[in-house]
Amino acid sequence: MHEGGGIVGNSTDAVTGRASTRLLPLVITLFFAWGFCTVLVDVLIPKLKATFSLSYAEAMLTQFCFFLAYFVVSIPAGLLISRVGYLRGIVLGLLVMAGGCLMFSPAASMGWYPAFLLALFVLAAGITIVQVAANPLAAGLGDPARAHSRLTLAQAFNSVGTMIGPLFGSAMILAAGVAEPEAGLGAAALDAFRVEQASHVRLPYMIIAAVLVLLAAVCWWLRRSPMPSVRPVGHSDYLRLLGHPRLSLGALSIFLYVGAEVAIGSALVNYLIMVGATASEHAAGNLISVYWGLAMVGRFIGSYVLRFVAPGVVLAVCAISAACLGLLAGVVLEGLPAAVAILSIGLFNSVMFPTIFTLSIDGLGEDTAGGSGILCLAIVGGAVVPLLTGVVADRIGLALALLVPVACYGCIAAYGVCVRLGWLESRGKQAAAPGQVP
Repeated sequence: MHEGGGIVGNSTDAVTGRASTRLLPLVITLFFAWGFCTVLVDVLIPKLKATFSLSYAEAMLTQFCFFLAYFVVSIPAGLLISRVGYLRGIVLGLLVMAGGCLMFSPAASMGWYPAFLLALFVLAAGITIVQVAANPLAAGLGDPARAHSRLTLAQAFNSVGTMIGPLFGSAMILAAGVAEPEAGLGAAALDAFRVEQASHVRLPYMIIAAVLVLLAAVCWWLRRSPMPSVRPVGHSDYLRLLGHPRLSLGALSIFLYVGAEVAIGSALVNYLIMVGATASEHAAGNLISVYWGLAMVGRFIGSYVLRFVAPGVVLAVCAISAACLGLLAGVVLEGLPAAVAILSIGLFNSVMFPTIFTLSIDGLGEDTAGGSGILCLAIVGGAVVPLLTGVVADRIGLALALLVPVACYGCIAAYGVCVRLGWLESRGKQAAAPGQVP
């Protein structure tokens, strides 16, 4: 079966057998790669914040520019993938990611904060293309009844990347220390200081770029492998799909989840130092891997649990647990207990994205690429919620600013309950495309 534009093959059935055995490890590697790249932003934030003397809100512009790419690129990515197929779309996304990584070198040479923001946007644009293709591909490579479990397993390897990424970034970027410019430096001296500090960012992204190009070559070699079918998507299809309440409210939940997860991850270094859990940015950067490592553990556990427990129930329980831990970390606890509470949120974050994603696209059939584009567009929550959290932190303090992600988790729990009780089904059937069952 040839992967190309339009419908691939004549069946909407998931790809099974030798094809799924061959492709699933590659898809899992893609999940690892974009998780690794995404989480490095958490390590960049304290470095750039000090180097360029930024406020919390200004520092969160890194996340804003990174996740803004999801809003700008997701719909075009869905249109692209519906025409060229999953693997060709992934190849393009990987090459764009590599280009974004290479842009960190001139940004460091200039010592100019906006250049870093542009590099992050391009990197995230590539990740968006890869993610729009890889999420439905992972769900479609095998038994449809196991889609929740399979995507959660793939997300577990995404969390392996997000656990290893901070260790890599901390060793390459934060190990040399985080220094702020001395007061009274002249313009030339200040520029030299910023170029010297920013130079620590260059090498790790050059290494990542080389690996991404190699991965793109592997995907190109496998581009003619059998794929789940995909129907061409037009702009009008997105409006129709938004009439499906499970998809539209799922997109809102993705927006809130990614925003909450990224806001907490972005604040971790400064929060851990503030509550006295550690005095070193390097040590705090290493502790970020605990947050993402717990998400990895939770996803491996969740991949098994979701075979037996309704996904709506799992989602609601995890969201309520994360909200409670956020309240404890923001309002009640200090010191080591506060650090344990905020890091433990990662465990309950674990299954939220894959569970919301598969609940949202359930029953879309050949409209899955369009639904995936809408859901990936909603990842722009990673731009909005962290920026809002940064603004709140500048006004009332970083600890109380955790109430912003707590509110997000509350809304996610409500979505899980609504799906479990079947409240979103009747109107969803009316909104489905002719001949499709939501």
